[in-house]
Amino acid sequence: MALGEKQAVAIVAAAGSGRRMGPGRPKLLREIEGKPVLVRTLEALDLPELEAVFLLLHPEEKGQVLPVLENQLRTYGYKHQLVIIDGGERRQDSVLAGLRAAGRWGGWRVPEADRLVLIHDGARPLVGEEVIRRVLAAAARTGAAAAGVPVKDTIKKVGEDGMVLETPDRRRLWAVQTPQVFSWPVIVHAHSKAEAEGLSATDDCALVEAAGHPVQMVMGSYANLKITTPEDLLTASALLKEAAASRYRVGQGFDLHRLEPGRRLVLGGVEIPAPFGLAGHSDADVAVHAVIDALLGAAALGDIGELFPDDDPAYKDIDSCLLLKEVMAKLAAAGFRPINLDLTIIAQQPKIAPYREKMKKNLADLLDVAETAVSIKATTTEGLGATGRGEGIAAQAVVLLKGKP
Repeated sequence: MALGEKQAVAIVAAAGSGRRMGPGRPKLLREIEGKPVLVRTLEALDLPELEAVFLLLHPEEKGQVLPVLENQLRTYGYKHQLVIIDGGERRQDSVLAGLRAAGRWGGWRVPEADRLVLIHDGARPLVGEEVIRRVLAAAARTGAAAAGVPVKDTIKKVGEDGMVLETPDRRRLWAVQTPQVFSWPVIVHAHSKAEAEGLSATDDCALVEAAGHPVQMVMGSYANLKITTPEDLLTASALLKEAAASRYRVGQGFDLHRLEPGRRLVLGGVEIPAPFGLAGHSDADVAVHAVIDALLGAAALGDIGELFPDDDPAYKDIDSCLLLKEVMAKLAAAGFRPINLDLTIIAQQPKIAPYREKMKKNLADLLDVAETAVSIKATTTEGLGATGRGEGIAAQAVVLLKGKP
């Protein structure tokens, strides 16, 4: 997501006491699948839209937290400027300290009206980049936005005596999350007003609302839970395991075209001099067609015949590499990207070896992977079958896709 002329930084509130987590290591150093909560949170915010991160830590925990952060983030290859600040007694105090530090930051290139501040809980490590970008985009339009989810349970308002006072219509109830994003003038005014008037709130949206500015609610994720108790660590671990299991997809594709005199022979996007070519509605590049079907199959997005029917004149004699580009756009929209390709071309003739490296480069460029991630092999069928008799050429492709966790 491009922010246009706007510039964004993040404030991460990680100075809470974590009493409900129980005794032991600080809550934000507890591990989920081998990695501390706070490290996962900072990695989730490692997006190009955010130019600096102001991290609020409890003064008494800095000595334990900082060495772990430095070691883990160095290993991860963390790219952002990370500014460490002492947090306050309340979350609200910590965020205000972060705002003051951000106000002194020397990296601003835009006027205050074009500055965005993303505020996130250090204990929400499973926030997805789609959620972050949705909230940034909404705040860029409205000046104030927050992630949230519709409540699933019926909510009761209860009196001090434990008796139900009312049952609000849950269709209008949302559970607010972070990130919450605000334009600089909106959030600074809200915190300044709260400080001057002694207002207290558990999240920044409430302060902004109290200052008279509306807040746009943006669909968050039920997986974007806040780590508060030991049970939350178990839930987060289960969510990560489930995401990891479904993150990688394998697909295979196969195509076969008969040979025909007078047609161009195109394989892997490379035109090969030959007295014959492959018959088909498009340029009949069986290698690229096999790759397309492997990609579509791995992502469960249909097949080449569904997307590019052979009775559609728009695809008459079309370069199959253009079709592959269109498929890559569909994969990106669905959250997938290729990791590697293994392609086998089955033909008695011509010899593939002289053209292999050019094919590899073509396909690597189209798939946006390194050439070392593309394997192209050629084989014959020892005179057996249609390919063995020289009646056609076939190709088989296997791909690995990586999806967003």
